[in-house]
Amino acid sequence: MSILNRKEVRRKIHRRIRKKVSGTADCPRLAVHYSNKNLYAQVIDDVAGRTLCAASSLDKEVESSGSNVATAEKVGALIANRAGGVNISAVVFDRGGHLYHGKIKALADAAREGGLKF
Repeated sequence: MSILNRKEVRRKIHRRIRKKVSGTADCPRLAVHYSNKNLYAQVIDDVAGRTLCAASSLDKEVESSGSNVATAEKVGALIANRAGGVNISAVVFDRGGHLYHGKIKALADAAREGGLKF
């Protein structure tokens, strides 16, 4: 029996989630990814294979670096604002294989407060 590292376990979970979660033009996918330094969120139409809007901790509007809960809240509010700008109100949430807790939960809650429904 082989031992998988944490990164490989997360990838397996993400593949399992992606079998069930797919974005369409009517209800795109809100994909979240983070590293030790930055946090990223994209609204994706999987049918067309296009990113409709994106936000990250590297954007000037966020004005904070790092990958923490405070930054996640700012990125969540920014992605909700940008999604509203392209007439997107409902999305399906893709946590990227990460636990729904901490940064992921903070980003999701901020996006909901910003007007996204999921």
